[in-house]
Amino acid sequence: MAEEQEVIQIELLCKQLYESQDPIVREQAEKAVVAFQESPDTLSKCQALLERADSSYSQLLAATTLGKLINRSTSSLSIQQRLDIRNYILNYLATRPKLANFVVQALISLFARITKLGWFDTVKEEHVFHNVLSDATTGFLQGPVETCTIFVQLLSQLVVEMNQVCEADANRSLSKHRKIASSFRDTQLFEIFRVSCSLLSSARGQQLSMSDESQQTLLAALLRLAHNCLTFDFIGTTNDESSDDLCTIQVPTSWRPTFLESSTLELFFSLYACVRGSLAGLSLACLVQLASVRRSLFSNSERAKFLNKLAVGVLNILEDTQGLSDPTNYHEFCRLLARLKSNYRLGELVMVDDYPRLIEEIAKFTVQSLQ
Repeated sequence: MAEEQEVIQIELLCKQLYESQDPIVREQAEKAVVAFQESPDTLSKCQALLERADSSYSQLLAATTLGKLINRSTSSLSIQQRLDIRNYILNYLATRPKLANFVVQALISLFARITKLGWFDTVKEEHVFHNVLSDATTGFLQGPVETCTIFVQLLSQLVVEMNQVCEADANRSLSKHRKIASSFRDTQLFEIFRVSCSLLSSARGQQLSMSDESQQTLLAALLRLAHNCLTFDFIGTTNDESSDDLCTIQVPTSWRPTFLESSTLELFFSLYACVRGSLAGLSLACLVQLASVRRSLFSNSERAKFLNKLAVGVLNILEDTQGLSDPTNYHEFCRLLARLKSNYRLGELVMVDDYPRLIEEIAKFTVQSLQ
């Protein structure tokens, strides 16, 4: 009973912290919230806050407190406790599709963080945190569009989390981060990329309604997931994101069959053609990465076929420049042309079908751009 009273008190503090106009009340509430986050019995109270779901603010506090608990030290919680928290989050997100967006994002980040930090933990010689796809698929893909979107965001955030070195990782060790990222790349990343392509293909097959906001959100999440997979730091270069110097993506050889399938390039070109705004920009951003795949992935004849499909898609965009009036699309298309120039030799480019028409359209586009 005393704990329930304490939880009700915390909910009241959350409202004061986020809603009160009085700075003194807010300051007192903040101090009390910090004290709560530092107390030794926060775990059960966080679960109580999430279960009661009194307000989005109390749910957010529970998620951020659990995040701090996880980051503090993995030894402060047993493997089973961390696994229970992770499974609880998945179940919570799958059964509550109407959560506030900032609560969903906080819980998704928490899921990704727990998974990364527990990546090499084992129970009965099984890497229990590796079952990402099977654990996350259950309960999400059978539900409405909103839960499917959450499933895609879970995978997307996990790819980002595995790829980035944050402050908490820097305190641990860079080599441990690389080991986790390499293991994730070798065991999960390709499968996640294939899931994103498969779901994008299904979404394209259903007549996409551009007025349906939930469908738009799902499509954007899927394109971001595909883009996050393609921009993964495959060989541990930890490059500066502001530079565009690394024009080659070092995808593992196991990805080769997917890149050889003509449907992969066609998927992103056709999505660019049938969507508008930022979604079209994301489709082009994925194509920029696909065009940048390392030369050694293909034999000479395979590379020629791949380049030919790229050239056909580029020519179609140049012949219908309507989408390029959007600044983001225009920027990404210029990057796509630049990657074609840097990743393929002139001798290969002149061999593509309709090369004279292609180079004429590119010249026309260049002149118009400079004007």
